[in-house]
Amino acid sequence: MTTYNIALNFEDGVTRVIQCDDDEKVTDAAFRQKINLPMDCRDGVCGTCKCFAEKGEYELEFYMDESMSDEEAEQGYVLTCQMVPESDCVLRVPASSAVCKTAPEAVEGEVLGVDQLSETSFGLRIKPAKPINFLPGQYVNVTVPGTGTHRSYSFSSAPGAEEATFLIRNLPGGVMSSYLDNRAQPGDAVTLTGPMGAFYLRPIERAQLWLAGGTGLAPFLSMLEQVAETGSEYPITLFYAVTRAADLVELERVQRLAEKIGNVTVITILAAAEEDHARKGFVTDHLTAEDLVDGACDVYLCGPPPMVDAVRAHFGKLGTEPANFYYEKFNPTEEKAAA
Repeated sequence: MTTYNIALNFEDGVTRVIQCDDDEKVTDAAFRQKINLPMDCRDGVCGTCKCFAEKGEYELEFYMDESMSDEEAEQGYVLTCQMVPESDCVLRVPASSAVCKTAPEAVEGEVLGVDQLSETSFGLRIKPAKPINFLPGQYVNVTVPGTGTHRSYSFSSAPGAEEATFLIRNLPGGVMSSYLDNRAQPGDAVTLTGPMGAFYLRPIERAQLWLAGGTGLAPFLSMLEQVAETGSEYPITLFYAVTRAADLVELERVQRLAEKIGNVTVITILAAAEEDHARKGFVTDHLTAEDLVDGACDVYLCGPPPMVDAVRAHFGKLGTEPANFYYEKFNPTEEKAAA
């Protein structure tokens, strides 16, 4: 018997990954793991359990036209009461996690170490009690030892890795920054709650344009880790924009992964006027319609709100809109805001 991972993405941003056997329907697997997906008839008649399959192979058993049309099935909609997976899958569930009587999973962990990557960023390494399955690009809430608070950070490690890593901006006076700079010790207990977020890598079906601002590189590191294992027949262009050359942290890792994948172009940009660099200014000073493949690409952006707003406006100036635009803003309060 083969068991597949089924990622359930709820409309409130919570993701739960369940295990489903190759002879088991997704609804049954979810119920077995105490997640009540919307359901009424269980016979493919009512359509209550309709979800959208963003990724994966599966078989649909019986369903009536009244519950789901053939056109919807061709588009990727499924009835989870009639869906039997044939690979790992990602499902978008049109209900909140609370309605489905589930919540983000809390996993205990311990700090392995903190790396001062630059004056503006830290690398945090954590050993979770068990590997955490997530979609590359997603984030978790990380408790700050000794404070009773948490902060939200994207994984920079590969999904399911034994060591979870995070790239964290150094904000003087910030709760997490103060802990990392002054008090962090190996063995400190933390809790990781999640995964969460609608910013994650979808199936690569066209050229990719990835835009990272500062520590917004973190989710792209996770994405690169996955693509390095699965491969991509489509080219990936990564713009990595920071203030100074010293802020280009993890660049060796990026280049190593890019070389392994083979069709990744990495472009670095510095904002500081006094720096000597091939490309200066902001992403929008260098982003062209050609980079957008005249719209035949998916754009992923992780950076501060002004960067998101500037890039969106730049699309209008170029007169070119990407096929898909996924973005995540992170705010100076150390909190995340995903879209």
